[in-house]
Amino acid sequence: MPSAVGPLKINSVSGGVVNFGDSFYLAPKSTSKTSAGAGGFNTGDFINTNIGWSSTNTNDPDGVDQPLAGNA
Repeated sequence: MPSAVGPLKINSVSGGVVNFGDSFYLAPKSTSKTSAGAGGFNTGDFINTNIGWSSTNTNDPDGVDQPLAGNA
């Protein structure tokens, strides 16, 4: 099935895979978890973030978020 991709800007790719269009099988090869406060990962041109107060909850009650078993 064809797909249309609009305007795109990639500043950098570090060890990742960029996929455009149709795909049959995608599976993660690694996982990680990162916590940051409000506005911590804003990227792009002309960012203006006004945060009065921020609190990040890092509690994670589940054991596994993204299993890697079976991913070749």
